[in-house]
Amino acid sequence: MRAALLVLGLLACSAHTISAQSGGQGALAEKVQKLTDAIAHTQSQLDESQRQLDELRHQLTAVQQELARTGGNASTASTPETAQSAPPAVSAQPSDESKSTDVAEVQEKQEFETSQIATLDQEKVESESKFPVKITGLLLLNSFVNTGAVDIAATPTVAIPGGGSTGLSVRQTILGFDARGPHLLGASSFADLRVDFNGNPQPGNANLVYYYTNPTLLRLRTAHATLQWKNTDAFFALDRPLFSPDTPSSLTATAEPALAWSGNLWSWNPQFGARQNLRFGASHDLRFEAALMDVADAPIVPAVNLNNATTTPVLGPGGEQSRWPAVETHFELLGSESEEGNSHFGAGGYFAPHHNSLGDNYDSWAGTLDGRVLLPGHLQLTANAYRGLALGGLGGGAYKDFAYKVNPAAGYYFRPLDDVGGWAELKEKVNQRIEFNGAYGTDSVFANQLRRYAATSGNAYLNLAANRTFTGNVIFSPSAYLLLSLEYRHIESSPVVGVPAVSNIVGVAAGYKF
Repeated sequence: MRAALLVLGLLACSAHTISAQSGGQGALAEKVQKLTDAIAHTQSQLDESQRQLDELRHQLTAVQQELARTGGNASTASTPETAQSAPPAVSAQPSDESKSTDVAEVQEKQEFETSQIATLDQEKVESESKFPVKITGLLLLNSFVNTGAVDIAATPTVAIPGGGSTGLSVRQTILGFDARGPHLLGASSFADLRVDFNGNPQPGNANLVYYYTNPTLLRLRTAHATLQWKNTDAFFALDRPLFSPDTPSSLTATAEPALAWSGNLWSWNPQFGARQNLRFGASHDLRFEAALMDVADAPIVPAVNLNNATTTPVLGPGGEQSRWPAVETHFELLGSESEEGNSHFGAGGYFAPHHNSLGDNYDSWAGTLDGRVLLPGHLQLTANAYRGLALGGLGGGAYKDFAYKVNPAAGYYFRPLDDVGGWAELKEKVNQRIEFNGAYGTDSVFANQLRRYAATSGNAYLNLAANRTFTGNVIFSPSAYLLLSLEYRHIESSPVVGVPAVSNIVGVAAGYKF
């Protein structure tokens, strides 16, 4: 009996030791369960042996009583019964074979993980410089219904007289590359590049000569290269102006940002500059930015036919022919870095001399204000405003920098156009998955300046005096990589003479980020 109990204790200690050594290893859990079952089986055998011993004790007592009466030898009578020994102890120690199986399972797991690491190492993107490069992008499908005619059906910014259209597009898909470089002069370096497939758009109306003439489908959008110190950045970029840092949220308007040509100064221009952050108070920063910019000409660059000449001189490219770059600055007070969306208030300025091929000189300039305020209830209010002259190269000015009128006696009349505009957006970000956005923007050249230059025929953009857009959308992200959106847009485009053209646009977008 003591031997059996000793065996049981050894089995329990062995099971406890094996369980402790497993340390949560799933491969030994099954073995511990087998040992537990073996202990239970051994206990049942011990119970059976105890029953048999009790029976033998009763039988031995009966034999002794019988021998006492008869005077026989108890040892000989008890020999047959005592020959039945207790059942042998059962060892619950794991066998060498089971241990070998456990080791083999661990080795197999290690080999699998090693192969996975090797596969990932083979699939990574490697640059010539051996620094890491990451491919990103947004595969975007847009469907649209336009109740009235627009300049470009899939990416409308201006309404024109005529019937509507319906269609699908994947040309707003974006492909990007992000790279990290070496440390230079104590600064970390990085760069990125974004392209889309919205090149070579086709005009939707014979009276419209769309300004973008890229002959290829692939189009360069933005690019950045930056050296970043603790509080200072030096950069060159192809991007929106520094003094217009924000843009409304939209998934149906990515080829040209939401409210483009309706108060959102957005056009992507080459820039070279620097940025400096200064601590202002306990939780705020004061940021100063300045850059030189090669500002593009306005999309509408009119041609003037003088005195029925056989050649038609073009009034541009004014920015580059001046031989002086544009200068832009921006001051910004940043809110606490811990705040989502980072509230800020900013002011900016811009100046660019222009000169056209017929000898006219004029200056393009702008003064801007921008800001974002975080409101209770997950609300954000973002707004930008500007006032300037000849802002067509920045995405304003109703697509033009100036107006002209042919004068048979004096050649032509020419005037750069003043411009005023801006936009505001109210965002309700319910959580990380869903947000609601409503925005309104307007861009307007001074009608009293444009009226005397109204064209009787030709390009509809030449007579455009004001462009206004209201948009509202909901953006839903069921996962980190999937985006869905429903958007309504109302565009009202007013010529300097005549009634405004209106189009209502309903768009649905589905995107997959990678």
